[in-house]
Amino acid sequence: MNYGISDLSIIPVRKEPAERSEMVTQLLFGEHFEILEENENWSKIRLAFDNYEGWVDTKMITAIDEELFQTLNKELQVVANDTFNLVFQEQDYSNKLIVPGSSFPFCDLEKKSFKIADKDYFYQGKVSENSSADHLRDSIIESALKYFNSPYLWGGRTPYGIDCSGLTQIVYKLNGIVLPRDASQQVLIGDSLTFVEEALPGDLAFFDNEDGKITHVGIIWDRHKIIHASGNVRIDNVDHQGIFNVDKKRYTHKLRVIKRIINQ
Repeated sequence: MNYGISDLSIIPVRKEPAERSEMVTQLLFGEHFEILEENENWSKIRLAFDNYEGWVDTKMITAIDEELFQTLNKELQVVANDTFNLVFQEQDYSNKLIVPGSSFPFCDLEKKSFKIADKDYFYQGKVSENSSADHLRDSIIESALKYFNSPYLWGGRTPYGIDCSGLTQIVYKLNGIVLPRDASQQVLIGDSLTFVEEALPGDLAFFDNEDGKITHVGIIWDRHKIIHASGNVRIDNVDHQGIFNVDKKRYTHKLRVIKRIINQ
């Protein structure tokens, strides 16, 4: 088995091949991957969407062949957009509750159908296509606000639990833009801004620790507001010093740089 796809709503991806190992990210429904290594119960994978690597329980994998894997790499990305969504198979009446950012391979928008390996699915609700959209910045903010109050979860990418870079990555995915998984990777792309006052809604703000390591990222809303995951997905103030937590009444994150990923 060299390639796979997720036919489950959410699959934890771990740092090491063990249940007790930390979760570094999550596979969402419909995301496909390459299998790099296997042992008795675990498979090391590389996610096609962002090239992130980690270990998953082999029992959770739906195998696909190389031809299908390569075809999926060329497919237009169609992803679930609603906060909660059901997909189902007519023949066995089984429903799966999926999360925003889940992928619908070979999607037929008129029939509201798609295909996972050899299974035909139908979906309810709205989807997003991987294409340029009018009012993209407004759409990014609208997507981010869907996660408001979602609990913080290290490695999470869903409304049930999400980390800071998982939030930025999924929000951008919902709007047809691919970002790397971690904040330390995301900061390497885009154009740097000199002042907070230059920022536009949808720009990304990055924050570092005492050692200068990027440890946090958030989405600029208005000029002095930021949407980010810290304890939960919340809205705080931001200025040239960093994030001012409106509940704690103090600065909690030190600003390093603001990056513009989208040029409109």
